[in-house]
Amino acid sequence: MNTMRTGLLMAALMGLFLAVGYVIGREQGMVIAFIMAAGMNLFAYWNADKMVLRMYGARQVDRQSAPEFYDLIEDLARNAGLPMPKVYIIDNPQPNAFATGRNPQNAAVAATTGLLQLLSRDEIAGVMAHELAHVKNRDTLVMTMTAIIAGAISMLANFGMLFGGSRNRDNPFGAIGMILLVVLAPLAAMLVQMAISRTREYGADRGGAVISGQPLALASALAKISGAAQRIENRTAEANPATAHMFIINPLSGARMDNLFSTHPNPRNRIEALQRMDREMGGGATASQQPTGPWSSARPQAPGPWG
Repeated sequence: MNTMRTGLLMAALMGLFLAVGYVIGREQGMVIAFIMAAGMNLFAYWNADKMVLRMYGARQVDRQSAPEFYDLIEDLARNAGLPMPKVYIIDNPQPNAFATGRNPQNAAVAATTGLLQLLSRDEIAGVMAHELAHVKNRDTLVMTMTAIIAGAISMLANFGMLFGGSRNRDNPFGAIGMILLVVLAPLAAMLVQMAISRTREYGADRGGAVISGQPLALASALAKISGAAQRIENRTAEANPATAHMFIINPLSGARMDNLFSTHPNPRNRIEALQRMDREMGGGATASQQPTGPWSSARPQAPGPWG
């Protein structure tokens, strides 16, 4: 169901992009828009993962430089039936993590030092299993493509305002219509992108809980890092908000509500879904697995094993 919904949303996003091209330049504009989208997605397919990792200053680690973390990823990848991804650590105090790569054979997972310091081993396993679920579902490629198309829609709409718009006699919308296009087209693209992102997050939560076998450990991790992410600024993410959807929790300040403009579902809803999943699996939560943070009275655990 989620796959079908994602496909329909991506089709809507691509249709919006072509429609913007048509409004600006009729058939010729639509062809140009299609060529632009194809070229940008081709570039992103081969280079987006390297660009993002470089942007965040991620350093690759191996069994010698980070034995506990590397071995944990190896165990989780084996559970998920995935090839061993490249493993990165980002020197950033905000607890967070993301996955990238065009396919499971060329995947990478990254965690911040803040995440490794804050969480217990089981919670870290839940978070990284979530990221491996993204890899297994090929969400990393889907989200890269949607971000590229959404950004291209904004660029194309502004291009049309500057160089097309009211000077194009064949344009039935005129100057007012072009102004509306510049405002509404990027907004619509953003809403579709957010819907795709939130759909994939729920799917990765479920997949991560299966891979790690501990839904409540992931729920506890979400509670902890969502609260910390609101207090600790991620300056790189703030400077590059188009990458926010990649993280397990929105890294941008002020994103505290499950609204139309959030790249992620409300953490409360995700935690409740994981708690239901644990009950369905017949799990019995221990005190250390109970979610902590703004939605729980459970006592916080000690800093993570690699903090």
